[in-house]
Amino acid sequence: MAGKRKSIFITGAAGGIGQATARLFAEKGWFIGAVDVNEEKLADLRQEIGEADSFTHVLDVTDRDAFKKVIHKFGEITSGGMDILHNNAGIGYAGFFEDIPFEKHLEVINVNLIGVMNGVYTALPLLIATDNSLCFTTSSSAATYGPPGLSTYGATKHAVKGLTEAWSIEFKHHDVRAADVLPGLIDTPILNNSPVYFQGQEVPREGRVQDTAPRKGLMRLIQPIEVAETVWQAYHSDQLHWYVPPELRQIDVMKGESPEKVREAYENQTIFS
Repeated sequence: MAGKRKSIFITGAAGGIGQATARLFAEKGWFIGAVDVNEEKLADLRQEIGEADSFTHVLDVTDRDAFKKVIHKFGEITSGGMDILHNNAGIGYAGFFEDIPFEKHLEVINVNLIGVMNGVYTALPLLIATDNSLCFTTSSSAATYGPPGLSTYGATKHAVKGLTEAWSIEFKHHDVRAADVLPGLIDTPILNNSPVYFQGQEVPREGRVQDTAPRKGLMRLIQPIEVAETVWQAYHSDQLHWYVPPELRQIDVMKGESPEKVREAYENQTIFS
């Protein structure tokens, strides 16, 4: 059971960044709350970490009522506390805006934005009840400049980045901190599992992203553990935005100076070179 141990609640915990974060914090002795829509992989994670050290539950983050029930159960185990809320669940669909079915755009918004808001609304009382707690969200390098082919995904990540900036000020009177991470190309299932659309129809993805990913530069392939370690660092810091790799911050700086130059770099495909 959690007892007086520190605790972290992670959405999208069954794979990728969420799974790596759960493993890392479990190794450090934290109690792990892990939710996802993938019941089988959640069961594997619970077995790996141990039933005494974790709470897992199948959860669709877009279902606010279900979110409330799960958070309530988690709070019962942790005596009403939560040291970190890690809003990590996310999905994406690739293709030009008009080629992706409208309902798919809404799915991305509901998971990546509404799901984050659901998490914060429901978990905030537990964060407030915990000294020096952290509301942490997985944003994306897509929140530095809206990426072509991922327009709605990028919009949701810009949104949670903006929310995090506001929360970092608003939540201070509760002694709750807020921060986010903006990862680049992370070696997770979403790289190959995200559907690609052309003229309203899903089309086969050409090859594995990992096979053609750069080995150096801003969009070099990063392992999920590097993002997980950033969550750990964020808990022990007051830094607002965390870039993985750190050089991705250059795009935000460049955009502040001239968004037109960033647009041109995207058009010429030189943005990450």
